[in-house]
Amino acid sequence: MTGSDSRPPTLEQVANYAGVSRATVSRVINGVQTVDPELRRTVERAIAATGYVPNLAARSLVTGRTDSIALVVSEPENRGYSTPFLTRMFTDPFLGRITAGAQEVLRPLGIHLVIFLADPPARPHLLRYLRQGHVDGALLISSHVDDPLPGQLVELGVPVVLSCRPGHPVTISYVDVDQWAGVRLAVDHLAGLGRRSLATITGPLDMPAAQDRLAAFEQSVRAHGLEPRHVEGDFTRSGGERAARRLLTEHPDVDGIFVANDLMADGALRVVQETGRKVPDEVAVIGFDDSTAALECHPPLTTVRQPVEEMAGEMAQLLMTRIREPQRTPRSVIFNPELIVRASA
Repeated sequence: MTGSDSRPPTLEQVANYAGVSRATVSRVINGVQTVDPELRRTVERAIAATGYVPNLAARSLVTGRTDSIALVVSEPENRGYSTPFLTRMFTDPFLGRITAGAQEVLRPLGIHLVIFLADPPARPHLLRYLRQGHVDGALLISSHVDDPLPGQLVELGVPVVLSCRPGHPVTISYVDVDQWAGVRLAVDHLAGLGRRSLATITGPLDMPAAQDRLAAFEQSVRAHGLEPRHVEGDFTRSGGERAARRLLTEHPDVDGIFVANDLMADGALRVVQETGRKVPDEVAVIGFDDSTAALECHPPLTTVRQPVEEMAGEMAQLLMTRIREPQRTPRSVIFNPELIVRASA
């Protein structure tokens, strides 16, 4: 359009090309909903033809929006993991699935996702960052009962959606899977295979999801007239190995194990087979998540699928609604699980 002129096209040039006023172009760029649809299409064609790129800083001043969302992964204090926070976050398939699911919703809207790893030393910086309005809202992956972040973000007035049921009452939107239904699927399957000595490797019991999965396991096992057993793990592969060694030492007669996530189940499978037991003939193993780790197990893992990508997409949708309508009452969305049967049980 501008020939040898290397300067970027201006708002006025877009208006001239479209045959409309500069104000009309501005309203289209800033997402004003009252613009006539045909006029909007005319302006959008002019923007594409001229190669105009909106000044995001100027647009932010007009709209009060940054078109950025923080994906906050919260870490509790004094957890005592043997591997660093960053290492665990980027090797856990759950984070990748959450990111992919959120991006499916946000990318078409032109919303940028900023990942923020909030271990305790980083929390003051995170709160300043959010308070200063660098992003429009936050998707919070926080699953620990005593995590202060959900309440702090609500108090700050930051639009936020949580990745699971909060550990304490707080007025916040969240997305979760029906934990109890998922565990019942696993226990019923093990009992249906004729397994009579059932145990579970739990997640850390300061996490609502781990608490729910243990309570559901104990109730479901007793419903079959059996006595439940459990040992606590930490949702890591090495933690699953440690927990399985303890379990098989204390209860060598175990013939069915429900493991509270796939990474621990992978570790548990290795230990079960190291002790000379055949899977699934002597010990059947079921995980939870249906992550990529389930397919990498030997044998491939029977597991309870929670639709993480769909859940993350719903989180993003809830957050965008909250940003547009800040007075709307927070709500929860619960997804149904599914048992995926493979070779381990």
